[in-house]
Amino acid sequence: MNIDAALVRGLIADQFPQWSHQPITPVEPNGWDNRTFRLGAEMSVRLPSAPGYVAQVAKEQRWLPRLAPHLPLPIPVPLAQGRPAPAYPWPWSVYRWLEGDTAAIDRIADLTGLAVMLAHFLASLQRIDCADGPPAGEHSFYRGGPLAVYDLETRAAIAALEGRSDTAIDTAAATATWEAALAATWEGPPVWVHGDVAAGNLLVKDGELSAVIDFGCCAVGDPACDMVIAWTLLDAESRSAFRSTLGVDDGTWARGQGWALWKALILLAGQTETNALEAATPRRVIQELLG
Repeated sequence: MNIDAALVRGLIADQFPQWSHQPITPVEPNGWDNRTFRLGAEMSVRLPSAPGYVAQVAKEQRWLPRLAPHLPLPIPVPLAQGRPAPAYPWPWSVYRWLEGDTAAIDRIADLTGLAVMLAHFLASLQRIDCADGPPAGEHSFYRGGPLAVYDLETRAAIAALEGRSDTAIDTAAATATWEAALAATWEGPPVWVHGDVAAGNLLVKDGELSAVIDFGCCAVGDPACDMVIAWTLLDAESRSAFRSTLGVDDGTWARGQGWALWKALILLAGQTETNALEAATPRRVIQELLG
């Protein structure tokens, strides 16, 4: 859908006229699952970009206010839920604005320190009572569920990359890592998972981790999916600190490698020689994973 500031302005004016005087500006870089706009100085508006993300609205509305008091860093807390309208057919949310920039190496003063803070955050999340939380499923894109959901897709990506000079990887090593991840079955108790711990969902301020955002993929299940950040942002030293602080066992670490490998492989397989810049990031992640 063409989700722009004019659309948001109309929705706010119709459903929340008390905020209609506030300026509306797109947030850059914007997300894929949702489009986010700043509403004045203290709020943001978040709208699903496609039907597959709509279920996340009600989930965040229900659970984020319950999770927030138990966490050591700020997370988005909904202020209001918008209704479907003729111009926009799905529910949407208004949140309190969280200050900070998305995490990037040049914005982080101490990568190991950030890794330790993030590990403490995830440990706190995992300790929250999850008795009636949402089990992993389609709403979380199976984050928190078994890796086997993406087995065919992963093997197809490996096959597509076989012999390609522009995206050369060790496909035998990738296959071995993937199969080791599948074999490391999870038998622990279910815990809360964020589901998409990525650099774009971590905010930093004054060089330090200041907030964790975008809980659209949150669920209750296997915490391995939250290990992906160890290879997509962290280096060897900070990765080790992250793992030891969080106390990650070998099986969970192996499954975390599997989650990171799946995403990097499908991204890399979708690139061509003309997209060398876009291919650089997933190739780097795969190199980190395969050692």
